[in-house]
Amino acid sequence: MGRIVYCAGQFVPEEKAHVGLFDRGFLFGDGVYEVTAVIGGRLIDNDLHLARFKRSLAELAIPLPASLEAIEEVQQTLIARNGLVEGTVYLQATRGEADRDFLYPEGLVPTFVAFTQARQLVATKAQKEGIAVALAPDPRWARRDIKTVMLLGQVLAKREAKASGFADVWLTQEGQITEGASSTAYIVTSDGKILTRGNSPVILPGCTRQALLKLCERHGLMIEERSFSPAEAEAAAEAFQTSASSLVTPVVRIGETVIGNGKPGLLTRALQSYYLEAAGVIEATSH
Repeated sequence: MGRIVYCAGQFVPEEKAHVGLFDRGFLFGDGVYEVTAVIGGRLIDNDLHLARFKRSLAELAIPLPASLEAIEEVQQTLIARNGLVEGTVYLQATRGEADRDFLYPEGLVPTFVAFTQARQLVATKAQKEGIAVALAPDPRWARRDIKTVMLLGQVLAKREAKASGFADVWLTQEGQITEGASSTAYIVTSDGKILTRGNSPVILPGCTRQALLKLCERHGLMIEERSFSPAEAEAAAEAFQTSASSLVTPVVRIGETVIGNGKPGLLTRALQSYYLEAAGVIEATSH
């Protein structure tokens, strides 16, 4: 049996799942999504992801398709029925179906789908060796704090970066780095301070970011939430990015500039361990 997904209120084989032609997510990108990591069969930071899912829907005035408890039950059922040990659970809710019109009728029933994706999340090559990221102008709409399904800007930026030999891309606006195309961007200054942009409408409030910043505070690390320029990033002692699907990934080159000695830095390595310890993946060790 193939993968089981959740669609139209039922758990069905993926080949039997269908969304209507007039769904506003398909016609307008009128919907939001969320991705939660699964490690060892357990959801990681899921309370943060569900809270962001609820907030994103509220910002677009789309009703929550079910209670957060019911949504988590869907996630857990998908993990169990697909035997998922490591990977992600994807959630998407759109405004629903109606004949194509920019103005939507009241009372639409949201379309809600969910599925799992098996993939390696821990100890990946990127996490071990670090990655190179390109820099590109940020092409996205103004409300990037809402996790909408309108991802064409990110698709094009990532594709161009890959074609140029980079693993990922950091986006820039008005001379400052906003964030990665699907991640939060960080640099570490020469005096050991961690810089990352503060939450605002121009960036997505990352859940892995939120969890990591709490760990930084717990371990007494210096943090400053502010924007930084490409020049600051290129002069950094270390750089890294976070997301639910990549955890803590070192960045060893930005554009054509090698960061530090071109290898993952000691602070980045410590943050990787702190995060995996908090997630219960590895036992706590001294650093």
